[in-house]
Amino acid sequence: MQLDTYRVVIVGGGFAGLNAARALRKTDADITLIDRSNHHLFQPLLYQVATGGLSPADIAAPIRGLLSKQKNVRVLLGEVTGIDIKSQQLKTTSGVVKYDTLILATGASHSYFGNDGWAANAPGLKSLDDATAIRRKILLAFEAAEQATSDEERTAWLTFAVIGGGPTGVELAGAIGELSRQTLRRDFRSFDPSSARVMLIEGGGRVLPTYSESLSPKAEKSLRKIGVEVMTGAMVTDIRTNGITVRRGESSEDISAKTVLWAAGVQASPLGKMLVESAIAEDATSGLTTDRAGRVPVNSDLTIPGHPEIFVLGDLSSFSH
Repeated sequence: MQLDTYRVVIVGGGFAGLNAARALRKTDADITLIDRSNHHLFQPLLYQVATGGLSPADIAAPIRGLLSKQKNVRVLLGEVTGIDIKSQQLKTTSGVVKYDTLILATGASHSYFGNDGWAANAPGLKSLDDATAIRRKILLAFEAAEQATSDEERTAWLTFAVIGGGPTGVELAGAIGELSRQTLRRDFRSFDPSSARVMLIEGGGRVLPTYSESLSPKAEKSLRKIGVEVMTGAMVTDIRTNGITVRRGESSEDISAKTVLWAAGVQASPLGKMLVESAIAEDATSGLTTDRAGRVPVNSDLTIPGHPEIFVLGDLSSFSH
């Protein structure tokens, strides 16, 4: 790399980061893409891996392979540990990386709304590791039901609670419903897999609340056709090893469930907070902050206020224009 080459650093190899790198393929810039994973993940189909419909290789591809023909890009496997806006450099587990333009696109992860202890009993779905762990959890629940020594024990193993009625929750609940009533319907002898109770629990008044209101009843009808019990206006107030507590109105119900999955909320990558702290350290009057979900407010061109050399894309950005 020549000393006078313009340096673009992209953090995150998801949809936003990968497309940013590809969009710069005909420029003279020297592009460095940093990601803590070595693969690009097609997140919309993670639920299929989590329920055994697809293998991990079907929805992941090596970032290096995707960009191998683009000669102005190098890929670094690493994680950002610090941002220095003043000196325009990143501290990473792979060393210090300097930039002229910085593009942050590190996405979001699970949010348990202050109840982080629930994570151990209610895993979320954001990565291949999450998907394979959930798949194992679901399939082992059916295996445990086959060997259960009481109806009460079998019922607990065959109760699946998906918390959150957004796209991920709807997809997960629907896939588990299909798994129990179609894929596995002839595979067990001690019980009927179609007797599994699959619940989708949404705190708001309808499923898919971020979509058009007309889609919600259609989605709910489709879910009920494959045996999914849809509970709206229901708040989960506790998650334990063997069950959950659900409050609807003034009444609460304890439900025995061995498999609880979390799809109720997201929190932006910690990189957003790191960026804001660096901006404030440089200029205490910058006014830059994050929203409640940890996202960074951006201008209409996706730069952050006061720093045209820094772009924040995708789920890490708060775009209100």
